[in-house]
Amino acid sequence: MRIGLHANPNKPAALAIARRTLATIADRAEVTISDEDRELAPERPHLPLEGLAADALLAIGGDGTFLHALRRTAVPLLPLNAGTLGVLAEVDARRPAELVNALERLLAGSYFLEERMKLAAEVDHVPLPDAANEYLVHAAKVGKTSLFEIAFDGELAGSLRADGLLLSTPSGSTGYALSVLGPIVEPTVDGIVLSALAPFRAVPRALVLDPLRSVRVKVLEGAADGTVLPDGDGEVPLPAGQSVVIYRSPRRATLVRFGASFVDRLRGKRILPWSDEPAEARHGDVPPAA
Repeated sequence: MRIGLHANPNKPAALAIARRTLATIADRAEVTISDEDRELAPERPHLPLEGLAADALLAIGGDGTFLHALRRTAVPLLPLNAGTLGVLAEVDARRPAELVNALERLLAGSYFLEERMKLAAEVDHVPLPDAANEYLVHAAKVGKTSLFEIAFDGELAGSLRADGLLLSTPSGSTGYALSVLGPIVEPTVDGIVLSALAPFRAVPRALVLDPLRSVRVKVLEGAADGTVLPDGDGEVPLPAGQSVVIYRSPRRATLVRFGASFVDRLRGKRILPWSDEPAEARHGDVPPAA
């Protein structure tokens, strides 16, 4: 089996987990390491994520690490959480037994692949990197609002003054979009979630759009310049009068899964709209039956 390995080079905990992972895999697989982890196992081959060919890529870190990898490779990704939240991860790699169990199942082929929608975008017909979570269209200056015009499939829908607009995938519905009162969308469902950031004189409601629609966001003339940010990394200027067009990407994000449900992956992260504490922990809050 060919396995790629990428660990967040700025997280000592992720690098420690990467070393334990290499010790577990040992010579049982052909391992190639991301060239961003140059100090990790220098005796093994290192390649850029874009050129890495493998059956699975182990990404060790938090959600930012996973999104970074998904932007740069189409290799099926096994997210191994070494961070604080890790919504995309099914495996908590900080627990040694859980990490070893996941690696053994991977090597045995006891897993399945889950495909998720990505978004694509163009500014002045120049493509941007795909986004697995969201595109943020934002006023270029912090603390400034701008005036955005919104069109669906080229048909004008309206304009909105706000700090920005967020166009999210279902995967991204549990990310930034959640903080602006967006809905939680099961990630195997395709759709585009449109939310506003601090809208002026408008109710902060989100729209869930058909995935086949294209959404054009234009910064109106005379308004403050904007910027487009794919998955929180790498700003692209959007001057007044210019538009960004966002639509479902023909490319998909592929994740390695072992069977935990969407709700199971969110449990304990304070994201679900109900208490997910064990029943015994809640007994003190429940009045006795009459």
